[in-house]
Amino acid sequence: MLRRIARRVQGAEHGDPLDAAQERRVRAVLALGGVPQADLLDGVQQVRLRLLERAAKGHEAPRDVSAWAAVVASNLAMDWHRAKRRQERLGERLASLRQHESPSGEDTSVLSLAVAEGLDDLPDAQRQVVVLRFFADLPVRSIAQELGVPEGTVKSRLHTAVRALRARLHEDEVV
Repeated sequence: MLRRIARRVQGAEHGDPLDAAQERRVRAVLALGGVPQADLLDGVQQVRLRLLERAAKGHEAPRDVSAWAAVVASNLAMDWHRAKRRQERLGERLASLRQHESPSGEDTSVLSLAVAEGLDDLPDAQRQVVVLRFFADLPVRSIAQELGVPEGTVKSRLHTAVRALRARLHEDEVV
């Protein structure tokens, strides 16, 4: 089925929506965008996948597949950098937590245990948005897209979950 969709997208007899020249251009855009050599193949596959998804949704094929693929590759390079920065910030935050621990490690470990127990008590939908927002450091828009729900729903779930966690921590007198 994917081959049929790919043929419809490209209008070519072979099943690949990107020809060799287009693939080289995508690799070049990704490389110029700072994506490491080891991740270039994944980037090319992402461009192919997006082209196939576009066709599967019934959208018309882009007039210039090569230009469209270059724009998508550029966006993927920016996404790669954002994800890298997000991981770095998360690492910094975890490192700063370790530095703030008392020599015995009690203050932070008691708080961590209380937060973990509080998370366990949350409904799945609320726990999911809390983890994605505060542990994975994703913005509300990305969480909404990932879960397929409106941004307002994500905000509402976050608000309710944080309020419940805060109440739980005050009950346990951890904070």
